Amino acid sequence: MAKRILPIRDVLNPFREKKQRIMNYNPVTGSASRKPPAEVKITVFDYSASGFEEVVADKMEDVFRYLDTPGVSWINIDGIRKEEVHAICVRYGIHYLIEEDILNVGQRAKMDEMGEAVFGVLPMIYFNAHACTIEQEQVSIVLGKNFVISFQEDPSRDLFDPVRDKLRMNGSRLRLAGADYLCYALLDVIVDSYYIVLDKLGERIELMEDVVQHQPNTRALARINQLRRELLLFRRAIMPVRELMNGFLKTESPLIDERTFKYYKDVYDHIIHANDLTDNYRDMVLNLQEHYHTQLNLKMNEVMKVLAVVTTLMAPLTVIAGIYGMNFDNMPELHSPNGYFFTIGVMVVILIVMIIVFRKRGWF
Repeated sequence: MAKRILPIRDVLNPFREKKQRIMNYNPVTGSASRKPPAEVKITVFDYSASGFEEVVADKMEDVFRYLDTPGVSWINIDGIRKEEVHAICVRYGIHYLIEEDILNVGQRAKMDEMGEAVFGVLPMIYFNAHACTIEQEQVSIVLGKNFVISFQEDPSRDLFDPVRDKLRMNGSRLRLAGADYLCYALLDVIVDSYYIVLDKLGERIELMEDVVQHQPNTRALARINQLRRELLLFRRAIMPVRELMNGFLKTESPLIDERTFKYYKDVYDHIIHANDLTDNYRDMVLNLQEHYHTQLNLKMNEVMKVLAVVTTLMAPLTVIAGIYGMNFDNMPELHSPNGYFFTIGVMVVILIVMIIVFRKRGWF
């Protein structure tokens, strides 16, 4: 087979391979490249207006007995492994394409209706205060008839404790409502957590404003660039969530009661506001970069101003010293015993007069 010869412009382009990798990136459906978790934690909340049961299941078979209960069942799986996902999808009649989306890493936030289930996948985002970075985890939620199944990647991090606390309370609205309201509660907790991350990013922006004002150095610029990258990642992660919530609002699935749509509309308003706030923060960071360059230019101008003033003050003194440094025999005051002191005195007077003139003109 003949070896392909690249054009000279591709050979000299150092970014050719990088661009090719980016353009050719397309996650293949069904490529379960997820790293197996160290442990899988399965919790079940089975509840109704008159009863409540909370169980930590040791094996997947313990979950299946809640399939035909009269109440609502919430099955939360922390740590995604293919065997458990396949088993529960088969038993609960969840479509195979939904199973693939649950297993795939890096899914874009979206909402789908397949069979007798409504499926949503979206990022759960955390802020790492130690490294000042954004970390995200993919969460998949399946809404069925009288059940909700949620899949999380990391068992050590969870935001659903407020929902669990409400389920444990007798007479709470969550206990009295159906599975569609539980699905709303989970989505609401995830979207509300975005504001926690935004608050942390806002604090970093305010801190960087003070740093840029007083210490506009290269380290400050590096921190601004990192903040801009984290905001870009955050914005890229939450923007599709608006489409997800819009899908829940437009669905005609009988799984979502008409009275519950107003709660989904509230979550939709929250994600719109979160996107607008992210855009505002992005503009603030861009303004921060411009402010950094402005401060740097002002600092440079101050330095150049000082150098220009010093050069101007020294110019007439240099002329006088140059004239009297010439080796001519017939020069005034060359052989005078007081010539040195006279010349120095003239230089000092000229220097003082120039400083007074510059000060009056406001040049420094």
